[in-house]
Amino acid sequence: MVGVEFIEIQRIILDKSFNFIHMKISLELLQILDAIDRHGSFTAAAAALHRVPSALSHAISKLEDDLDLQLFDRQGRKATLNEAGRTLLDDGRQLLHAASELERRVQRIANGWEAELRIAVDAIIPIERLFPLLERFYDTACSTRIRLATEVLGGSWDALATGRADLVIGAPGDMPARSGISSRKIGRSQLVFVVAPSHPLAAHPGPIPASELRRHRAVVIADTSQELTARTIGLLDGQDSLRVPDMQSKAKAQIAGLGIGSLPHWLAEPEIAAGRLVVLTLEEPRPALDLSIAWRNRQAGKGLAWFLDALADPASIAALLRGI
Repeated sequence: MVGVEFIEIQRIILDKSFNFIHMKISLELLQILDAIDRHGSFTAAAAALHRVPSALSHAISKLEDDLDLQLFDRQGRKATLNEAGRTLLDDGRQLLHAASELERRVQRIANGWEAELRIAVDAIIPIERLFPLLERFYDTACSTRIRLATEVLGGSWDALATGRADLVIGAPGDMPARSGISSRKIGRSQLVFVVAPSHPLAAHPGPIPASELRRHRAVVIADTSQELTARTIGLLDGQDSLRVPDMQSKAKAQIAGLGIGSLPHWLAEPEIAAGRLVVLTLEEPRPALDLSIAWRNRQAGKGLAWFLDALADPASIAALLRGI
């Protein structure tokens, strides 16, 4: 990264089993430790890093030999970080983050294109709808790497506020009061309220009151906010709920008769046509939900500017929001 192959880490570790140690490790070794911890095994980490497991094992063994200590507790094929390994990784992640930020800053200063652009798409929009836009972006032959993620409800805004994303597409509701964030409304989502044909509410005559809805379990997607207050849609006070990780899981849970709730038209209509879901009318219809694109504006580079320009095109927005 930016011509730096090694970082000298002068750190004193006080532990019951060893004395003061002077360590010299590479960013690559920190990345390996990070991958092993995140993915749970040497094999999974190797796959994520596009390397063979033996190469990772050799690198870690050499590091342990150089430091004259063990970083992992090994039991058979299972290896977990011990206290020394955890300390090294926790502090090492700060170095990895700092090096990554340095790389982005240098690249941006050099040519105006970000080294990496992190785009979060709210779960209400199928992420594959972004692919045609990405194809056009890659045709520019820029060197910016794209990292896609899915967020849910307030998690879209939270991703910007906490720095997990540079651009969010489909952020629902109102923007929180945070400096350094700009937004632009791109449309509205009118969800459809559906249940399985076998669900008791399917036979309810006429529009359904909130008092009746409250008696039945709602299927909701878990908000992905980490710092901002989590949001919910359509969940009544005192109503039981089943929380699922994504929109597809929500649809499957409702098809299985596990609960009630609203779905976007693109997801509900095929199931309605197949007879796996039925539409219900509510006494108090759910209001349409504003959707926005939002971005961090303090360090905008050419990549972010390209996407903001592309997302100003009505045809691009229409393709993203079809059936939303």
